[in-house]
Amino acid sequence: MSQQEDLFDYDEDDSVKFIRNYLPQELKEKFSDDDINYIIDLIYEFYEEKGYMDDDSDEEVDIDEDELIDYVIKNARKNGFVDFAPEEIQFIVQGELAYCESLGMFD
Repeated sequence: MSQQEDLFDYDEDDSVKFIRNYLPQELKEKFSDDDINYIIDLIYEFYEEKGYMDDDSDEEVDIDEDELIDYVIKNARKNGFVDFAPEEIQFIVQGELAYCESLGMFD
């Protein structure tokens, strides 16, 4: 976990709980905690590839949600994560973004 995540009291378990509450009822039981954590890992891979996790940078980051979702879906499929529709994966990405927003990470 980076210093930036520590600064905002980011907690992986809280993130998973938040996302579970964010998901539509029909998806709440479809994803395991491991599935959700895998999608979160892909989100942070995207952030790292884009340089958003650089501790040196105080620049405001503008995350292109569509680009992020496309990245996560593409890499999930490439790694054999094929049991879920793109729209279902999108809910997890949006839930993670909402969790980070609730912590003030994007302010």
